[in-house]
Amino acid sequence: MAAQTEPDIVLYDLACIKNVCFSPVVWRIRLMLNYIEPTLKGFGLVPGESASKYTVPAIQHVPTKTYIMDSEPIAQFLESTYPDPAVPLTSELGREIEAEARAVLGTAFRTSVMPREMEILSPRAQVYFRRTREASLGHRLQDLLDKEEQTWNAVGDGMRAVGELMRTHKADGSFVLGAQPSYTDFFITGSLQCARVVDEGVFRRFIMYPGYEEVYEACLPYMEKKD
Repeated sequence: MAAQTEPDIVLYDLACIKNVCFSPVVWRIRLMLNYIEPTLKGFGLVPGESASKYTVPAIQHVPTKTYIMDSEPIAQFLESTYPDPAVPLTSELGREIEAEARAVLGTAFRTSVMPREMEILSPRAQVYFRRTREASLGHRLQDLLDKEEQTWNAVGDGMRAVGELMRTHKADGSFVLGAQPSYTDFFITGSLQCARVVDEGVFRRFIMYPGYEEVYEACLPYMEKKD
């Protein structure tokens, strides 16, 4: 029996009763890792069973014994360590999209996804999640759902505007910058995939706006690994 090759990178994630990745910030890194996977395979590296997911978001870079937390520092490390294929981490258009998306998509996400996340967490995680989120909000998670329709109506114009920004280079391809993915594509797709894992209906509400589904579907090849 051949010895198992130690993985180059171990990605840590949140536990989920569906046994799939669901955190949007972790998806940004998972998408990036899946995109650069041919580079890793080129080094003769094979992901091992030990590359399980435990906390979010963090990686262990085995060759250098480096541990990194938070999606942006991880993305910077991966891009500098594995520059081919390139993943543009920032652009003027990307910064504008991410800023606007945090305001409008983030508001809808917080209202519709966050209270429903309880349903896919383990009982122990549910206790922590409810306690910390409700302390931050200053009210019950359920109260968000009571204002769900009002929130979606309020962010509709902003959602459409962000979608149009994402289609700026549609003549060149479905990604934000055209033919090749960037970190901004993973930023958007990570949130959409999280919504889909939590509740298909909420995901459908997001992609009804032009631009979102195009970016999401363009990133599908990099979501084949999602456990």
